[in-house]
Amino acid sequence: MIDVTHSPLLVLALSFTALWLSAWVAAFLRRRHTLEAELRDDFGFILAATLTLLGLIIGFSFSMATSRYDQRKNYEEAEANAIGTEYLRADLLGAADAATVQGLLRNYLDERVLFYMAHDGQELQEINARTAKLQADLWSAIRAPAAAQPTPIVGLAVSGMNDVLNSQGYTQAGYWNRIPTAAWALMAAIAVGCNLLVGYGSRSVKAGSKLLPILPLIVAIAFMLIADIDSPRHGIIRVRPQNLISLAESLPPGTP
Repeated sequence: MIDVTHSPLLVLALSFTALWLSAWVAAFLRRRHTLEAELRDDFGFILAATLTLLGLIIGFSFSMATSRYDQRKNYEEAEANAIGTEYLRADLLGAADAATVQGLLRNYLDERVLFYMAHDGQELQEINARTAKLQADLWSAIRAPAAAQPTPIVGLAVSGMNDVLNSQGYTQAGYWNRIPTAAWALMAAIAVGCNLLVGYGSRSVKAGSKLLPILPLIVAIAFMLIADIDSPRHGIIRVRPQNLISLAESLPPGTP
């Protein structure tokens, strides 16, 4: 099943079409059922309250999306710090073990950069498979010297490796943490209701009034922006692995 919220442009097109049709249908129905004068004040109050609720829901959803975006940025920074720290702590091991761990970390760093840049689902699965294998190799590489020489100094390298592995799990959880479907359904339902009320309360008798598309367009753009920020891989606004790339460039040349 295709998740519409993965495509911000599709969200824009579908939401604008549905909301504009809602306003158009309501305006068309008003030509047959004129709103009585004594009910217009109450209707205006209901319309204002509904529009206010829609604005609050959109603002709340935008806040949810931006907080998740900031969280993903923080996790990317934490990953870079964990990998860089462990790369340095690997020098606490023997020369051979240090070379092995640092070489694996360099490969692991490359895979983490690719994780943030991936768009295609098949490519992402391959990256995750390689990442899982490298994690197993990293743990095996650090476990052997730790078992042979269980000292506090070696324990620092083991602790750092644990941070490297944990940071990847936090990042993956951050990419799965998106605005719930129920929240999208609530926003859509309230938006449709608002446009029905706006269309029905329009003073113009023409169903195709030039003013009717304005509210649907504004709300559709807001939905698109929320979907863009909330979509980690398919939107324009995405987390760039700047810290990981900077770390890869800062490692000494010629390292494995």
